[in-house]
Amino acid sequence: MNHLDEWGTAYNIHPTAMADLKARMINSHQVPPSKKGDAESMVLSRVRLEASQKGCRLWRNNVGACTDENGNFIRYGLANDSKKMNDSMKSSDLVGIRPRVIVQEDVGKVIGQFMCREVKRSGWKWVGNKREQAQLAWINLINSLGGDADFCSGEGSI
Repeated sequence: MNHLDEWGTAYNIHPTAMADLKARMINSHQVPPSKKGDAESMVLSRVRLEASQKGCRLWRNNVGACTDENGNFIRYGLANDSKKMNDSMKSSDLVGIRPRVIVQEDVGKVIGQFMCREVKRSGWKWVGNKREQAQLAWINLINSLGGDADFCSGEGSI
């Protein structure tokens, strides 16, 4: 528990109000609007900024494989245990956590909900190719386990 949370508890501030206060403290900048044709890297930056403004944190999840200086083959990134796994399920570009206030027996406790976003260039449309289907398999898995996952191509994605 940090000092702000201790203060909120000491003065009996409702957890929802505390979460809103934290988000407002972070949200001092506006996300610049995206425009059609923006590169994926520009959309990715905007999505990360929007996430931070909403009290979430997202980090880049680079996925790939290489050989190190000793000749060892290394796979990196989530859900990249093997080529077969990576062909059938591709983890999202951004992974992170969002604060959630829970009800009933956990009333007032903030938990972290796993979240991820598969970032696409501005104006992207689903075509259903093999890569998009593998990305959707990851998104469906995360959502089925209570996470928050989706494709995104601009602001309003969090």
